[in-house]
Amino acid sequence: MGVSAVPGSGKTWTLSLLAAELINSGILSEDQEVLVVTLVNSAVYNFSIRISSFLQEMGLLPSLGYRVRTLHGLAHDIVRERSDLVGLDSKFQIIDEREAERIRVDAVYDWLKKNPSAINYYLKTDLTEKKRASLYQKQLPDLLVNIANQYIRTAKNYHATPAFIDSRIKSAQVKMVLAEMGASIFSVYQRSLEYRGAVDFDDLINHALRILQLDSSLLNRLRSQWPFILEDEAQDSSLLQQKILSLLAGSENKQNWVRVGDPNQAIYESFTTADPKLLQIFIEQADQNHVLPNSGRSTEAIINTANYLVDWVNTEHPQLQARDALYPNKIVPTPPDDLQPNPVDIPGQIHLFEKSLTPEKEIQVIGDSVVKWLQANPDKTVAILTPRNDRGKRMAGYLRENTNIEPIEYLNTTLATRKTTGSLVIILSYLVDPNSSTKLAAVFKVWRRDLKTNPEAWLQVQATSDLLKSVQNPELFLSPGPSSAWLSSIDDSKRDLLPALIEFKDTILKWQGASILPIDQLILTLSSDIFHTPEELSISYKIANFQKQLSRQHPDWDFPTLLDELKSLARNERRFFSISEDNQFNPEDHKGKVVITTAHKAKGLEWDRVYLLSANSYNFPSNLPGDSFISERWFIRDELNLPAESLAQLITLVDDSKADYLEGDATYQSRIEYVRERLRLLYVSITRAKQELVITWNNGRTGKSTPAVAFQALIDHFNSNSDTG
Repeated sequence: MGVSAVPGSGKTWTLSLLAAELINSGILSEDQEVLVVTLVNSAVYNFSIRISSFLQEMGLLPSLGYRVRTLHGLAHDIVRERSDLVGLDSKFQIIDEREAERIRVDAVYDWLKKNPSAINYYLKTDLTEKKRASLYQKQLPDLLVNIANQYIRTAKNYHATPAFIDSRIKSAQVKMVLAEMGASIFSVYQRSLEYRGAVDFDDLINHALRILQLDSSLLNRLRSQWPFILEDEAQDSSLLQQKILSLLAGSENKQNWVRVGDPNQAIYESFTTADPKLLQIFIEQADQNHVLPNSGRSTEAIINTANYLVDWVNTEHPQLQARDALYPNKIVPTPPDDLQPNPVDIPGQIHLFEKSLTPEKEIQVIGDSVVKWLQANPDKTVAILTPRNDRGKRMAGYLRENTNIEPIEYLNTTLATRKTTGSLVIILSYLVDPNSSTKLAAVFKVWRRDLKTNPEAWLQVQATSDLLKSVQNPELFLSPGPSSAWLSSIDDSKRDLLPALIEFKDTILKWQGASILPIDQLILTLSSDIFHTPEELSISYKIANFQKQLSRQHPDWDFPTLLDELKSLARNERRFFSISEDNQFNPEDHKGKVVITTAHKAKGLEWDRVYLLSANSYNFPSNLPGDSFISERWFIRDELNLPAESLAQLITLVDDSKADYLEGDATYQSRIEYVRERLRLLYVSITRAKQELVITWNNGRTGKSTPAVAFQALIDHFNSNSDTG
């Protein structure tokens, strides 16, 4: 059975009730279970709670008769059964994404060192030597790490080993620079995993499929154990996931495989091997297919807005190849007697801002608006959705600096994480470079960070910090000789700063003495001196544990290398490694406060009022003249999308059904796919709102961005139909 469900239609509720009714029906034997497969760990928790609740209502034990797993959890169960079949020790390890990224980064830098000019073929020819050298410091390695990530995942999705790819490269008719680079990095990456006796998440899924194909007795046992398979969020399924579940269902049991999802909420295609077309094809070919059209989440005005977007995309989008980006399912309000009635429509609660705003002005306008709204609605929920984490961070910063609102950040990292990590980074950076008076002065501000809320006291902190910058050699301050004591040379007008400087000197000497400790113990020592709140101490404890794990895994890493990990976290470049991305987040826990998150992370959530920022031609392009794409880097010639071109070269090599590689085709196709995905992201953003919706746009960093074509279509529709909102 294939089920297409609109946003807010109750997919989890429906599948949970189905699982409970199957268990209650008596059709299962004692050793059988209903298998529920979902996307993320938080959904595992939601399903378990809902199914157990239904079972209790039916008078049954709440924990028997079902198993809920993510795909990775299911694959892990299978591989543990017969790890020997795929050459793994029974005690094999699974590396997390952070460690996998570290291996890829090392492999990329190693490749660049051995092939310093190979990538020049793709760089613009008018770059100066200085600019070219600068690119090799960070921007180019970052791009190649991104390519390596997608290349390796795609290769594993095709079951292609480094050796197989290498053999195809050698027999290819044309030279493929990107495929060769990817294969080389892939080979180093895989050898590194094998050396650790470890697998990554993609390996885990591949191995699970291989084991099911090789061990028919295990497969038959699992088929008997799980006679019913219920799959949630199937729009985000990959080909490998489909193959695994298809094997488990078996040809004779396929009527007991239920796949539920919303093709219009497939917004992870660019980041994973997910393919929303798989669900659409399955729904069309299934013995039964159904639509869950009713949703009680939003007002009819918001529902009409989402439905109009679907209609417009299907019939009027200027890019013909994007017109099937949204499945032609319409959201239907719930009937009058439904347990979840739609919120009452209030005229004027959809605001589409036509006015051009600068990025800075847009943040100010939204900030002022949310302050007024929260004052009038202290018992309601509100969210600001941004296209990227950095934009969300800027929005949060504005609210903190210019209003009395403390936002709830649901981004890569929270402000507390960034501030705690940033403080540690400043101190550790000084300990690495103790001859820097500038870094010493920065440490003083961290040491006196608690005084920042007192303007008068903070002025004195800044004055003391400025004074420390004037020390030509910090040793003159910390360990002076008989005739070179810097403290004694301080002008009489600044003598009031001496007590703090003397205390600071003792603290620095203590920290320098502690720098011989293992890095985790050093971090705990620093934290005990500068942090006081439970949240800061908890975060610093997790940071210390993380650094301890890193130093154990990489005994050859020096202090500066370990410090780089903390710098990435402080810059908001990655989510916090100690906090699962699947932690429960409930908007109802934050009534009267504003949540700031990305449109991607908002999927599955809902708020009374939703702001969507930056609905411009950069964040929601349509592949029209003047549109730019984030994957096309300014320093790459001919506006090529190198990640897309590298995957095209790879797929040409490993998939005999594909046409020969032609440079530029993949870039064009990637643009179309990105346009399609961003249309779905706009749809998801709109359908997060229950009662009120505000959408704005800005003219971008260069001032050349325009309203997204889809957003302009919504504006035109509202202007011609004043009764809709």
